[in-house]
Amino acid sequence: MRDRPEWLVTAAAVAYLAFHPATLHAQADRTPPAAIEEVVVESPEPRYVAPTTRDRIGRIWAPVLINGQGPYRLVLDTGASRSALVQRVVDDLGVPVERDAVRLRGVTGTAIASAVRLERMEFGELEVRNTRVPIVADAFGGADGVLGGDGFENKRITIEFRKDRISVMRSHRTPAPPGHAVVQFKYTPERGMRVPVQVGAVKAIGLIDTGAQVTVGNLALREALARRRGKRDQYDDVVIGITEDIQTATLVKIPSITAGQMIVRNAPVRFTDLHIFDHWKLTSQPALLIGMDVLGTLDTLVIDYARSELQLRTRY
Repeated sequence: MRDRPEWLVTAAAVAYLAFHPATLHAQADRTPPAAIEEVVVESPEPRYVAPTTRDRIGRIWAPVLINGQGPYRLVLDTGASRSALVQRVVDDLGVPVERDAVRLRGVTGTAIASAVRLERMEFGELEVRNTRVPIVADAFGGADGVLGGDGFENKRITIEFRKDRISVMRSHRTPAPPGHAVVQFKYTPERGMRVPVQVGAVKAIGLIDTGAQVTVGNLALREALARRRGKRDQYDDVVIGITEDIQTATLVKIPSITAGQMIVRNAPVRFTDLHIFDHWKLTSQPALLIGMDVLGTLDTLVIDYARSELQLRTRY
């Protein structure tokens, strides 16, 4: 078999019995969170950005023009090295398909995938030309595909959950606005977007992944926490990756997760040694993939690649 290029697309879904979003706040804003009440939403479905609520995990869909057509709604995936499309979009574009052309690596496994070559992808001030993308079976919440990190090196992405708005522009290295907390990150396509975190009393490596619906810790983190916490509430769960492989997981509610000026309270974390932890060589040290069940509780999330900085504003 001839060698195939390997691309990382981390978008992951989860099957679960119940969902209770984490409470998140920043040290820069010490106002106590308001009591959570049941809310019935009667407004139209958000077009591009939806927050995490009591019964739904948030998402970020970017409106992307592909070969001048669209826009198509692609999941913004900070954990993905390249973009990907579902078959219906490929059919709509009418571009030739290269069968079994690439190896696709997701959070739960790998798969051989077909691919297409695109003349250009455009979103705000982002433009990627002459790019080859794999075809995936599904993408988080019925999206048209995944928008990966290719081309974001000098960009600033602003996601406003309550305003249903996302924008991308060239970074001018603007400092965080008043009321925003700051978290420094290190990013490479091969190693993802990494931040130092503290989970309870345990120091760990955090991976910011807007393509993942849920937050997942590796078994090294679970074992380190168990030595300090003793008995814990949990139930069995499964994590499903974009390659459609399934891994079982155990859910534990964590009192606190701290990253820079960001603090997450009462976060439900699923623990399993995801395939992607092995790929990133993060099986022997505590690590945590932070997904949209946590990130979607924010009011505003700014990702400034030039500053290597997350700028966060909470809802409270």
